[in-house]
Parts: sequence; structure tokens; C-alpha cells
Amino acid sequence: MKSVACTNPGDLEIREIERPSRADGEVRVRIRRVGICGTDFHIFEGKHPFLAYPRIMGHELAAEVLETGPDSAFSAGDHVIINPYLSCGSCRACRNGKSNCCTAIAVLGVHRDGGMCEEICLPERNLVTSEGLSLDACATVEFLAIGAHAVRRGGVARGEKFLVAGAGPIGLGVAIFARLAGAEVSILDLDPARLEEACAIAGGCQPIRAGADAEAEVNRISEGEGFDAVFDATGNLASIQSGFSRVAHGGRYVLVSVVTETVSFSDPEFHKREMSLIGSRNATSEDFRTVISALKSGEVPLDRIITHRTDFNSVTSDMPRWTHDKTGLIKAMITLD
Repeated sequence: MKSVACTNPGDLEIREIERPSRADGEVRVRIRRVGICGTDFHIFEGKHPFLAYPRIMGHELAAEVLETGPDSAFSAGDHVIINPYLSCGSCRACRNGKSNCCTAIAVLGVHRDGGMCEEICLPERNLVTSEGLSLDACATVEFLAIGAHAVRRGGVARGEKFLVAGAGPIGLGVAIFARLAGAEVSILDLDPARLEEACAIAGGCQPIRAGADAEAEVNRISEGEGFDAVFDATGNLASIQSGFSRVAHGGRYVLVSVVTETVSFSDPEFHKREMSLIGSRNATSEDFRTVISALKSGEVPLDRIITHRTDFNSVTSDMPRWTHDKTGLIKAMITLD
């Protein structure tokens, strides 16, 4: 059986691996679609801090069921969405319905080998029924759910003003679900082309170009009062720290991206706003359901989000090229048919 392995930073190769053997409580699936995300590019570049090589990447997955146990809710041939967050089910977070931040979480393609392979076995609880979605749509649910989760964590009242820093796929997901929840959304990014496209895809968002004029535009749009909620999806320390000053008094600051450095901020500025500082990690089953509903109702323009395609054999040359040239790239998709 074939897999695509990142053996070292900057080195992808197709490898033969053993066909997986299904354990009790697991389902064996054939991978049909793999979305490539920023995490995968970071792994390829050697910039991911929580990973050991070699690693089979891939956590944005659509699959077809091949083999189940006798009492499974699934049948051979079913198309499914993969929830890539493997949790213990017994820690305090899991017991409280927050398996997305399980103390022993293992994310496919990061902490353990993922789905850039022909087949994989997974616990049945990590399979989500496709509800009739296309395979392409199934493979976008996970990354969009991260945005939906962040919006749910931040809360929203219709008409509130939101700022999303970072117009990559995760920031785009935040903007889409903030708009669907009724917020007035602005997006801030360095790349003017990516910023324009993100605002168009999310629908009616205000663009703010990062740089010398950004604060003046922030003040203009927020009428000098800051935003009810600010979301950082940049993965950049300077961006995260500058976001504190953009939160309105009584507002919320949601950190979606992760950095390895220590984040610091002015305590007087933080306290005088009575600001809520919120972490947002991964997504839950509720967020998957939110995304599935939005996809089924046509509220997410997949034709504009999936911009690049490759296949199992070509990804070893396409991914290195896209790592250095992301012109027009929002979401790349690997097709395995």
C-alpha cells in the first residue's frame, strides 16, 4: 500500500507501507480526498514545533468505508468525513465534552501518521456521516470547523463588529461563520490579492491592508471604539500582541493560531477593557455539524475555496512548488480515485 511521507524537512517521497489491520471498535477506510493546509506546509518546511519525522501528513480527509465491525453504524461504501482529533475519552476535557482539547490528543498527520495514504483504520467515533456531501466538500469540513469553533468560542450578537487578522484558510473560515452568525466582519492581511479574495468569498467583508495605514483604517471602521471581537489567525507573534489594542471595551479576543513564543500584553490596557481572552483549539462534533449544515445549504462557495488540485503521484512535485509559490492558492486538494 502506498503513502506520501515527509521523511525530513523539504523531502517528500512515495513509500510502501503495510495495509492496516482493523482492531475492535475501528473502521477501515479508503482515503478519497486530502486537503493540504498550512500545517502540512509547515511540516514540509520543518517549521512545525510538535512533530517528529518521518511523518505521513494529512488530516483534512474524505474517505470511503471498506470494513467495519459487526455492530457498526456504517456500511461498506459509505462516504464519510474524518474527525482527525483522536482523544482519550476519559480525561476531564473529554468528560466535559471538550475532546478537542483532550490532554492526550493525537492529531492525524501531526502526532501520528495521517491520511496521505491509500487506507487507514480509525476509531468509529472519529467518522462523521457525509450527509450526502460531495467528497470535495467532505474534505473541507475539518478546516472550516476550526473557524466555526472559534466563532462559537467568541460568541456573537447580530450586528457586532468583528476583526479577523489573517486571510488564510483558517481566517477565511472564521470570517465565513462570523458573517453567517450576523456579525459585521473586517479582515486584515498583508497580501492585497489574498485579502480581496477572502473578503469576496466570506461575503461583504471590509478589507484592511496590514501596514502603516492599518490602525487608521481600524479606527475608521470601528469608529474609534475597537471591535466587539478580534480573532487572530496569523500565527505571528507581533500580530497577536498588536491585536489587544484593537479590542473594544468589554470585548473579546480569540486566539485561533498558535505560536511557540510567550505572548505579552499591557495589563492596564487589558483590565480597563475588561477584555475576555479566549483560546480556540481544533473543533468539536457540534462545529462539524454547523459546517455540514452550511455546506448543504450552499452558504460556503467551495468552487472559490478549492483553487488547486493534484493527485497521489504528483503531490511530491506539486507540494514543494506550492510551498514557495502560493499565488492564488487558498485550498489545494489531493484526489485519490
